Order: sequence, then structure tokens, then C-alpha cells
Amino acid sequence: MEGTLYPNRPILPVQSTKPTPLPPTQRLKLNPTITSPLPPLKQQQQQQQQTPSSSPSFPLDSLLQHLLHVSPPRSIKSSRIGNTHLPSLPISLENQENDDTLLENMRVTVPKLESFDDDGSLDFLPLKCKLMIDSILEYPLCNLSGFFDSVKFELLEVDLMSLLKGLDVLGKWDRAILLFEWVVLNINVENDKLDSQVVEFMVKVMGRESQHLVTSKLFDVIPFEDYSLDVRAWTTVLHAYSRIGKYDKAIALFEYVKEKGLDATLVTYNVMLDVYGKKGRSWNNILVLLDEMRSNGLEFDEFTCSTVISACGREGLLEEAKEFFDGLKRKGYVPGTVTYNSLLQVFGKAGIYSEALSVLKEMEENNCPPDSVTYNELVAAYVRAGFLEEGAALIGTMSQKGVIPNAITYTTVIDAYGKTGKEDKALSLFKQMKQAGCVPNVCTYNAILGMLGKKSRVEEMMDMISDMKLNGCAPNRITWNTMLAMCGNKGMQKYVNHVFYEMKSCGFEPDRDTFNTLIRAYGRCDSDFNAAKMYDEMIQAGFTPCVTTYNALLNALARRGDWRAAESVFSDMKSKGFKPNETTYSLMLHCYSKGGNVRGVERIAKEIYDGHIFPSWMLLRTLILVNFKCRSLMGMERAFQELQKKGYRPDLVIFNSMISIFARNKLYDRAHEMLHLIRENGLQPDLVTYNSLMDMYARAGECWKAEEILNRLQKSGGKPDLVSYNTVIKAFCRQGRMEEAVRIFSSMTEKGIRPCIVTYNTFIAGFSARGMFSEVNELISYMIQHECRPNELTYKTIVDGYCKAKRYQDAMDFVLNIREKDTTFDEESLQRFTSRVRGYVEP
Repeated sequence: MEGTLYPNRPILPVQSTKPTPLPPTQRLKLNPTITSPLPPLKQQQQQQQQTPSSSPSFPLDSLLQHLLHVSPPRSIKSSRIGNTHLPSLPISLENQENDDTLLENMRVTVPKLESFDDDGSLDFLPLKCKLMIDSILEYPLCNLSGFFDSVKFELLEVDLMSLLKGLDVLGKWDRAILLFEWVVLNINVENDKLDSQVVEFMVKVMGRESQHLVTSKLFDVIPFEDYSLDVRAWTTVLHAYSRIGKYDKAIALFEYVKEKGLDATLVTYNVMLDVYGKKGRSWNNILVLLDEMRSNGLEFDEFTCSTVISACGREGLLEEAKEFFDGLKRKGYVPGTVTYNSLLQVFGKAGIYSEALSVLKEMEENNCPPDSVTYNELVAAYVRAGFLEEGAALIGTMSQKGVIPNAITYTTVIDAYGKTGKEDKALSLFKQMKQAGCVPNVCTYNAILGMLGKKSRVEEMMDMISDMKLNGCAPNRITWNTMLAMCGNKGMQKYVNHVFYEMKSCGFEPDRDTFNTLIRAYGRCDSDFNAAKMYDEMIQAGFTPCVTTYNALLNALARRGDWRAAESVFSDMKSKGFKPNETTYSLMLHCYSKGGNVRGVERIAKEIYDGHIFPSWMLLRTLILVNFKCRSLMGMERAFQELQKKGYRPDLVIFNSMISIFARNKLYDRAHEMLHLIRENGLQPDLVTYNSLMDMYARAGECWKAEEILNRLQKSGGKPDLVSYNTVIKAFCRQGRMEEAVRIFSSMTEKGIRPCIVTYNTFIAGFSARGMFSEVNELISYMIQHECRPNELTYKTIVDGYCKAKRYQDAMDFVLNIREKDTTFDEESLQRFTSRVRGYVEP
């Protein structure tokens, strides 16, 4: 039986015309002893495990080893204040040689101070400082904290300012920061306050070296009310809080600075505008800051304008952005490239590519030359509107206009290809990028790693990480966040924990984006408890929730269709002043559809069509897909019409969904119209397209046309899957053409595809309908023998087949004899089938 299933069937070629049906009395004899074996079950399981949904077997350990290999040890041993601990402060060393950090638990030989001081720039240092610096230089970074502990009393007697300045002059700013951290954590702040000049100097060093996390954590310990720093130093601390995402602390510090009577500079205000813009729900606060700036006689610069416009973009405040921009021009402000780029980004982020093109046109009319950022934003606008190829084509346009595409340009398109399932095109563009001499940055690698991770292409991910090392591109926090997101699949919770641990061991403390990623990842693992725990930990760490945080929570709820809880999160989000974005509404739609709340879908759809919610490409696409899940033909057609009306381009997922819904509703002409539109839009049908067409013909009873589509798929170079063959087998079985169904089955197994329970149940239904119960019994034995246990539907189909043929006694005998073949069949099911037979007999 294996391989050809039924060896006594007539050998028939593939026919274009319908053959004469077999007489009902002819049997297809089952003889499993003379046939070739089925593909092994283990092979089928391995094929299934290649999909992201079955990632428990994901070989993460080897991937992590690659990532750890290219991630230099960055964690710094934490110091103590009494019994309290400060988490390790990872100093960013991307631009520095890492030789020191590679050495552990040993002293190293390094040049003495004199070899650095050829020009006498360290003549100001006292002898004790020079000797101490010599000792500090002898230790690797990872051992310095222990060294400082061993010479604690000597350190407290040395002129700290001179010591720190000396290290900084030598270019050893990282050691200066570690020394400053040690002093902060070991000094008795109540009786021996640090000198304000020391704090001010080190703040400026940390700001210069972009050590934002270190700055913010130290000022969680340093009581800044006790120190008199200049406004420049306080602005550096404000910037650190802004970059780390501790917006409430930045706001509190800003109020303190003003209370101290310090005159905030233009830079200070610009930083605070950025703080409020990133914090969200702060448009009124931004307006207050702008009024303060005017009253203090400060003129807006490009950073001011672009920051305010970008804040509008984050909040989805399109009208406010346009009004602010127009107001600037009315007051005589001449926008520069940076300001125009910010406005272009607002429209690009919303997917309004027509407005983005208008901004580009205005730039050209005002002789404001577009730069690479301009084109990058335009590429993003095209991509978000579904015009992926047009966005990719802009790379060539840039070169023609003398603007060299940079890593951001390529990364934008690579990321878009990845999100639309075009991984090979993304990798091809990556190769083209390197051939053009454009060096990939960490964002490029992160986009590719995320794309490959979704498809579990682990070997290529490891190659990409090795390529990062060759290009001297160190993984960053986003790389680790990408790894966390990749593990966010059901059954991979332990991997999330493992990656998070390794991330912290490399010195990357979680930031707000990390917490948001963890909330999403645990939500995708169906671990609501851990998702909620991450939310609480984020608040405790001092990070303010944002729209992304709420969306992460909604994503967890949408996966299980808990629309009531989602509505609660949505209400809480709005009550706290956050404006939902297109992702928020998209997740709510998915939540309603998964939970079967059609009215919820219709309510949001009405708001979109009435203009209360901007009809972006993403939202209209989501409407098509959720209506498909709800099997609402009318809802899908309306959303598809709106998508076309707005000038957006449908992707293949949309077309496949439309074909499928038309097939289910027997609207075959409409389905063929979609097939025509696929090619008209420059797309190629994929496996899902062909499977939908097969299903359409199967439902219509046109089994030969279903097989024709199967053959067309293979001729085009495509590989049919189990669904493809099951669909065609179902088409023949429904028409009673069992010999043709067996022929398709043989073709399937010859190609290494193992049948599943659906395949067997389809044959059971076909044989039962034709009264071929001998074949049915043989097939049941075969299923059990080959580790595919019949399920309740299998037995129900057979019982119903006997009863519909009015063979009630045979039906009862079959039920009573089930346990002879299937020892796992339980007594309760036996009683249920017995009652079913009696129900047919009794009127």
C-alpha cells in the first residue's frame, strides 16, 4: 500500500478529458506488502519543525555562541554603598580597542605614563597622581574596581580632579569614568560631598563620549540638589535621561534647573522638546516650552523646528505638524533641509506618500536641495504605502542626482523586503549594497537578522553575524532586542529568558525598547504573567510607558482574542493622554476578529471610512485580513475598494485573501480577476495563490481543473505542499473518482510528502460515500500501523457512511469491533457512537 497506496488500480496517464467512471462494484484492492514505503514520519516532523511556529527545536545555542563571540565583554563589576548595589554600568567601547577587556584576573603590561607624555601635557600632575595613574594603567578594565577597593585610602588622599583630568588627557576616559563611578559609590556622601567641579568635569566627559546610560544611573545615586553645576553640564544630564528614556526624571531636573535661576540655553530647550516629544501625550507641554523660548528671546533653529515636527509624527498629529510648519513660514522662517525632512518623515510614517511627494516638490521649488535623509524618508513613505519596488528604484534615482545612497537607504528597503516575505531580494540588495561600496551598519545587520530569524534560517544568521565581525560592526542593544523578538514564539519562553540573561552578561542593561520587546515576546509565548511582570519591572526601572508599550500589551491580547481586556488597555491608554496609532487600531482589529467580535471590527471600520481614523495602507490591509478571518465578503470588498481608491498597492497576501474569499463564495470570475490583477501589479502567484485556486475548483466540483493548477504550479518551478495535494485529492474524492485520488496520492508520496490525518479522512469519506467499506477497513488498519491514529472524525464518517447506506447492523458491528484494531479507543467514545447508530435506526 505504501507509495502507490492501491497497487491494483489501473495505470492511467494524466488526462485532459474526463474518463469513464468505475463501476460501483469494482474494488481498489489494498495490498501494503508490495508497495514502496511512505516518507518516514521523522522526516515529516522535521519539515514541520522548519516553520517558525514550531521553534522549540530552534538551534539557538550555536547562534548565541556566534553572537557572544563578536560581542566584547562589556559588563563592569558593580560597586557597593554599604549593603546597596548599583547595577553594572556598561561603558560603550565601540570606538575603542578592546584589548584591555579581553584580559581577566591578571595584570597586563602597558606603557608607563611617561611614554604617553611626550609633549609635557601632564606636567600639572602631582607626583602621587602620576604614580596612581601608572598603577591604574596596569590593570584591565574588568579588574579596576577590585584595585580601587585595595587602595581605597590612598585614592581618597589624592587630588581627584587632577587624577581624572590626567586619565582623560591620556585618552583613558573609560578608566576615568570607572574611577568616578567607584568614588560616587564608595564616598560617604553625608559627610564628604564630592566637589562640584569634579562632578561637572566628569559630566562633560561622559557627555562627550555618549555614555548616556552611565550618566543617568550615576545621577540616580548622586543627589543633584547638592551640587552647583553650570547649565551646560545639566543639559548633558538632561540629554542622557532623554536618550535612556527616563523622561520624568529629565522633566524634574529641568524644573530644578529653572528653580536654581540658571538661564536655559537654546540647546537645553531643544533637549527638553525632544524629551516631551519622545515621552508622548505632551503637545501642550511643547507649546508651553515654545512660548518660554520666545519670551526669553531665543530664536528657533533647525533642531527646534525638526524636533517639534518629529514629536507630531510620533503622536500622529498630522494637522498640528502642518499648522506649526505653516506658522513658521508665515513668520518669515525659511525652512532648511532638516526641517523639510522632519515634515516628510511625518507623512512617510503615516503612509501618506502623496503628501510626502508634495514636500519634496516644495523643497525643489524653494531651491532647498534634498539630501540622503530626504530620499531615505521618501523611500520609507513609498514602502509604507505598498510601493516597494518604487521605493527600491529611488536608490538609482539618488545616484543619478548626485546623492549617494547610504546605509539607511539600503536598510529601509532591505527591511521592507524582509517584512513582505521577500528574503532573497533583501539579501540580493544587501550584496548590491556592499558591491556599491556602502558599508552596512548595525541597523542593516539587525534588519537582516530579524528577517532571517522569522524564517528560522539559522545558518545564514550565523554567517551574517560573522560578516558583522569582519566589518568591525559590534552588536548593539537593538541586536539583542532583535534576538529577543525572534524568540517570541509559542514554546520558546525558556529561550527568551536565556537570551535576556546573555544580553545582560554582555553589559547591555534593558532600556524601554528592551522591555517593550520582552512584553511582546512573552505575549507571543502565551505567557501573559511574564508580559505583565515585564511591564511592572519597566515602571520600577523608571521608564515611562509609551504607545509602543501599550501596543506590546495589545499584541499579547490579540493573539488569544481577548478583546474585552484589549478594550480595557485601549481605554487606559487614551485616558492617560496617549493617541492610538495605526498599529494600535490594527491590533484591536485583530483582537476583535480572533475573538469573533464582528461588531468591534465594523465599529473601527466605520471610524476609518468616516475619516475619524486615517485610512493608511496598513489599516486598510488589516481590515481586509480581519474580514477574511470573519468570512465577511462584504467587509473585504469594501476595504479592498478603499485601498484602491486611496491609490495604495495591494500585496500578494491581500490578493490571495481575496481569491480565497471569492472561491468560498463561488465567485469564480472575481477570483480570476484577482489573478489577473496579481500579474498586472508586477507580482507572481505563490504557493498560497495556487492552493486557493485549487480549492476554488475543488469546491466547484471541477477536479480536473484543480489538478491542472497543481501541474501548472510544478511547471512554474513551484513545490506543491501537503495542502496542495490534499486539496486535489479532496476534489477527486468528492466526485467519487477514487482511482484518480489514489494516483495523486502516489505522486505526493513519491515526492517525499507524507500524508496526514486530513489526507486519510478525505479517502475515508470518499470510500464511505461509495459503499467501499472493505477499503475503509484496510485503510484504518494501515493508519494505525503507520502511526497515524484515526481521530473521532474518522470513525464518525465511517459510522455515518454505514447508516446512510442503511446498513445499521454493519455500523453497530463496526463500532463494537473498533477496539480490536485501535486499543486506544475509550469506552466513552464507544458509547457515544453506539448511541449515534441507534439514533439513525430509531425514528
